[in-house]
Amino acid sequence: MPIYMDFHKIANVTIDDVKKAHMADEAIQDKYGVKYHQFWVNQENGSVFCLVEGPDKETCERVHQMAHGNLACALTEVEIGFYEKLMGKEHTVDNGHVKNNDGSEDLGYRNILIASVYGKTRAYGLTDLSQLQRPDWARKIIMQNIPAFNGRELGWEKDDSLIGVFHNATHAIQCALQIQQELIHFEQKQPEIIFKIGISASQPVTQNGDFFKEAIKLAHRLSVTVQDNQILISSLVKKLCRNEELLTKKSSLKFLNEKEEEFVSTLISIAEAKLADQQFDLNRLSNEVCVSRPQLYRKVMSLTGRSPIDFIRDLRMDKALTLLKQKRSNIAEIAYESGFNSSSYFTKCFAEKFGCTPSLFIKTDIA
Repeated sequence: MPIYMDFHKIANVTIDDVKKAHMADEAIQDKYGVKYHQFWVNQENGSVFCLVEGPDKETCERVHQMAHGNLACALTEVEIGFYEKLMGKEHTVDNGHVKNNDGSEDLGYRNILIASVYGKTRAYGLTDLSQLQRPDWARKIIMQNIPAFNGRELGWEKDDSLIGVFHNATHAIQCALQIQQELIHFEQKQPEIIFKIGISASQPVTQNGDFFKEAIKLAHRLSVTVQDNQILISSLVKKLCRNEELLTKKSSLKFLNEKEEEFVSTLISIAEAKLADQQFDLNRLSNEVCVSRPQLYRKVMSLTGRSPIDFIRDLRMDKALTLLKQKRSNIAEIAYESGFNSSSYFTKCFAEKFGCTPSLFIKTDIA
């Protein structure tokens, strides 16, 4: 049967309250072919999340309604593999209440770390290009550190980014710092790379029924926004981090506030939707994000360390790199899809950023 998670907002909720409601669910659930497995409680903000198995949403909701009347604000179906990667399987359950193995309460928060890495080269032969397409030594460092800090790797189909999921915000930040330190150290002995790390956080289900997808999207946007070889962290991750010493590492970390996150999300959402439009310029961008051009320049420079023009060009380069790796189009088509109206200008920009021409890059057999 399908698996669902729901979200309740209950003022002054207590764990005992939810345990009683869970027992009421269990008392009648067999009659409806439903099984309420477990729940998470965040007493501080009045959030409750339930994991339930049933034939459909309506039947699951009916059990809640008949048992105690606490209807969910949102209920969404989840794919079991995706659920297990995000929520994990290593926990204890006390009368339905999910706890961490150390006995502490699992509030449901999960921290999402996304790391992107690509190589730079002055390639004159196809062998050199293997480091540009997939710097495996760097990816290995990232993948080794995720479980070392109690994280789980999550698959990602959009691009070559690597994702780690962490119960603990402190562990996520420590993992990012360790990755940063090792990549910078080992780069002295390896071909040059550029890496970017973004970290976001969320509870399992949002008011609109989203199950972590918005948190993953935000972490990806942070990894796109951050300056080369740096770490960008959302406001919620900062709030969840209990290690004050980590929060003072301003030379290695940058934290966003909620307004900055909103601006970044709006900026990238608009830019990504318009990347293929060669007529899309800063005037149109500033109009769509509702700021003046001087404000746009100040905000983008402050957040990304790049001018808006350079930032948009980098987004187009990242898209072009992904398209080149897919090898589904020729260079002229990729240039057009990435927002360049000239193949020669696209080639110039690509060579400046990655150190080789698109034509040489596309000749390799490395996916």
